[in-house]
Amino acid sequence: MANGKLKTHKGAKRRFKITSTGKIMHAKGMKSHRRRKKSPRVKRQFDKMQEMHSANTTRVRRMLPNGV
Repeated sequence: MANGKLKTHKGAKRRFKITSTGKIMHAKGMKSHRRRKKSPRVKRQFDKMQEMHSANTTRVRRMLPNGV
């Protein structure tokens, strides 16, 4: 790059959120797959975001250099 700026990975920007304390949160997968057959309690659990495992955080931080 000519100007030395780092660009944000657009796919990562839509999938991950960084909290004010610096944790990386992500949504669970399989959200739309066979959702009708599940109980309301299980459906509510799909809406929650969970903290990313520490093995993947460095990879995601590299894709989100500006803390988007």
